[in-house]
Amino acid sequence: MKIKKIEPEKKQGLVVVITGHGKGKTTSAMGMALRAVGHGLKVSIVQFMKGDLYTGEWDAVKLLKDHIELTATGKGFCGIEGNPYPHSEHRQNAQDALTIVKEKINSRQFDILILDEINNALQLKLIDYDQVMEIISMRPEQMHLILTGRDAHPDVISLADTVSEVREIKHAYQKKIEPQPGIDF
Repeated sequence: MKIKKIEPEKKQGLVVVITGHGKGKTTSAMGMALRAVGHGLKVSIVQFMKGDLYTGEWDAVKLLKDHIELTATGKGFCGIEGNPYPHSEHRQNAQDALTIVKEKINSRQFDILILDEINNALQLKLIDYDQVMEIISMRPEQMHLILTGRDAHPDVISLADTVSEVREIKHAYQKKIEPQPGIDF
């Protein structure tokens, strides 16, 4: 059996938003990154909130280092009990992440740019509305931009080409089951 490969008549970058309160937003974006590698595309991932606790995608991406790069800029989830860093420090990290994002866009080396937890960063005022709108507007026409995180801004949703909402039905933590490697982080 011959496998058919589809090519669009016109290649066009998409703005994709993955939001909601369920588990799987980053996982979905990582799945798109993996799929993109299969098509020979180059991917850059900038994580706005993650960086203080190990997560499995860091080492997985190292295995695909010729195709995917990942930059974790955060110090954990701002405002979550037990996170010792002040809002001002979280904001500075998010501002640094925006600088990195602009460098990635301007380099024109990447086909896909994943902004992991950027929706949270905006909602928590670690970055500003105008900064997110600038990032969306400055991306090259053929670059795909994927924005993940809870509470996506309505204007970001409106601008996006594709929006998915991940909804929690139930989660193991409700049974007091600890987060599991490879599933939760």
